[in-house]
Amino acid sequence: MKFAKIAFWIAGIWGVLVLTPLYFMFDLIGKQDPPPITHPAFYYGFVGVGLSWQIAFCIIATNPVRFRPLIIPCIAEKFSYAAALTVLYMQSRLHRADLAFAGIDLLFGVLFIISFVKTASRSAD
Repeated sequence: MKFAKIAFWIAGIWGVLVLTPLYFMFDLIGKQDPPPITHPAFYYGFVGVGLSWQIAFCIIATNPVRFRPLIIPCIAEKFSYAAALTVLYMQSRLHRADLAFAGIDLLFGVLFIISFVKTASRSAD
């Protein structure tokens, strides 16, 4: 259970640190990586949903056994983002440097799977 707590705390804190600045980078992203964002509702919606998941990770970290069923959508969240970035890169629609975020989410997805498996024996108690 300690493994799961650490994995989810790290994922949650990392996510907050990476996503929060996006609220203040809307115009900068359009300038550095044209074209400018044309749908701000989607952009800010993504950031808000992403931050919400980081909070969920931190809540799960407080008691992974109790919140074990929520680990399943957490795994889906991590792998779906990693897959999306990978596909965008293969279509030449994503900078190579941005692919690092796919790798980080893939790693967290694997850690979440391990956490899910490790908490199975505790949830049966």
